[in-house]
Amino acid sequence: MSREIHVPFTVEEDHEDGGWTAAAALTPDAFANGEGETREEAIEDLKEAIIALADVVGIPEQLVVTVEDD
Repeated sequence: MSREIHVPFTVEEDHEDGGWTAAAALTPDAFANGEGETREEAIEDLKEAIIALADVVGIPEQLVVTVEDD
C-alpha cells in the first residue's frame, strides 16, 4: 500500500563547498536531511531520507487546511 504525505522542507546552497542541503521534520522529534551537488539532487536525497525515516518512526497524522489567498 502506498500513501502520499506532505512534508514542508527547506533547501539551501552551501556557499563553502558549492553543494546543496535540504531538511525536513517528519515529526517534531524526527528529522531528515538530504545533500546534493544541485538543488534537485538535494531534494531527491531528502525524499529518500524521509521514506527511510517513515519506515522507522511511522507516518504522522496530517491535518489539511485550506487557506484563501487575498
